Amino acid sequence: MSFGGYSGQAFSPSGDKGRFTLPPLFRKAVKESSDGRVLCLAKHDRWDCLTGFGLSRKNELDEQLDREEERAIRMQAEFDRDLRAMHLFGFVELPFDDSGRFVLPDHLRDLAGIDDGGLYFQGAGRFFTIWNPARLQAMGPEWAAAQAACASLTAEAEAKGKRK
Repeated sequence: MSFGGYSGQAFSPSGDKGRFTLPPLFRKAVKESSDGRVLCLAKHDRWDCLTGFGLSRKNELDEQLDREEERAIRMQAEFDRDLRAMHLFGFVELPFDDSGRFVLPDHLRDLAGIDDGGLYFQGAGRFFTIWNPARLQAMGPEWAAAQAACASLTAEAEAKGKRK
C-alpha cells in the first residue's frame, strides 16, 4: 500500500507522565509513512504549532531544498541554504507505542506553547500540524474551518471526560 498523505482532524487530551497520544487516523498514516512507529516532529517555520510526518518525508527534503534554492536564484532573492537545511532537517524522531503514546520533548512543547490542555491535529497532505487549541483559536479568519473543528473536537473530548 502506498502512503496517501495526512488528512482530517483529531483531538487528543494530554495523558499521564507528560505523554500525548497520536490519534488513530494519524497513527495509521505515520506507520505507513515510517514503515514502523517513528513520528518526526519539528516547530513549524511560520505558524505557532508543530509539524509532524513519517520517515518517508526525509527523502523529499533534499529535493525541497533544491527547489527553494532554484526559485530564489530565479527571483534573485537571498537564500541561506544552510539555515534552510537546519529548518527542514531539525526535526526529532520519536518512537510511539501501539496505542500511539509518545513523550513530547520539552523544547518542542515550549516552542509551540503546548500545555496540558490537549493537542489538536490537522492534516495537511505531506505533513500534519499539531496545535495547542488556544493558539489555533488566536489565528486569523483564514483558519475558521480548523478553529471550528478544533472547538468541536475539544468540547466533545471534555464532555466525554466529564462522563467518566
